[in-house]
Amino acid sequence: MSWNPERYLQFDDLRLRPALDLIGRIPCAAPAKVVDLGCGPGTVTQLLAQRWQDAEVLGVDRSPAMLTRAAQSPTAATKVHWELADAASWRPKQAVDLLFSNAALHWLDDHPTLFASLAGMLTPAGVLAVQMPANFDAPSHRCIRALADGAAWKAQLGDARMGAILTAAEYWRLLAALFRKVELWETTYWQRLTGAAPVLDWLRGTTLVPYLERLDAAAAAAFVAALQPALEAAYPRETDGSVLFPFRRLFMVSQFRR
Repeated sequence: MSWNPERYLQFDDLRLRPALDLIGRIPCAAPAKVVDLGCGPGTVTQLLAQRWQDAEVLGVDRSPAMLTRAAQSPTAATKVHWELADAASWRPKQAVDLLFSNAALHWLDDHPTLFASLAGMLTPAGVLAVQMPANFDAPSHRCIRALADGAAWKAQLGDARMGAILTAAEYWRLLAALFRKVELWETTYWQRLTGAAPVLDWLRGTTLVPYLERLDAAAAAAFVAALQPALEAAYPRETDGSVLFPFRRLFMVSQFRR
C-alpha cells in the first residue's frame, strides 16, 4: 500500500495514545533488543528508544515513504535502526527481547500462523506487545464497505481489504497456547475530531488507503465525495462543531513463550 506519512501524522496525538498505553503495560526491565514491527513514521519507535535507552532498537516497515520520514526524526538514542521489510515475512537475525507492534498486524492474514511465528522470534522470557484496531464494525467502516460494494464501485473496490482481526477470546486462546503469561484488554477511545471533514480525514490516513490507491485522482475524488455524506450522517456534529469518533482497540501483552 502507498502510505502518506504526513496525512497519517495529521492526527498523531490521537494515534499515539494507544501506543503509550501499551508501552506502559510492558513488563521488560532492561531488554537488549527491541523491535517495532510496522513502525510507520517512527514516532513510537522513538518512544521505545527513550524508554529503554540501553537497548538496540529496530523499526521495521514495508513503506519506503514511512521509513524516509522516520529517518528524518531526531532520536534520543544512538542504537536506533530502520529496516525496509514486510512484517509478514520479516525475521530477526537474533532472538528479540521485546517485539512491539502498534496498529499494524491487522493488515496481515492468518493470525494463528503469524502469532506463532512472532512468538518464535522471542527470547525465552521475551515479550510480545501488540495493539490493533477493533472497530471494523463501526459506522465508518460499514459506510466504506457499503459504498465499495455498490454497483458504481464494486468492480474496482469490491475486494479491497481494510484489515481484520479475530475475536478477543480467539486471541486469548491462541496466545495462551504460545505463552505462559497473557494479558488482553480492550479500550474505547472517545476521540474529539475537528475540521471540515474530520472523520473522512482520519480515515484517509489509514483505512481508506487500500481503497483510494486503486483509483485514479478523479475516481478517488468521486468516491470520497460519495462517502462524506454517509459519514456526516453517522457522526453528527456536536454543538461546538466537533465530532465524537469512538475508536475501540485491542491490546495484548504476552511473556515467557512455551
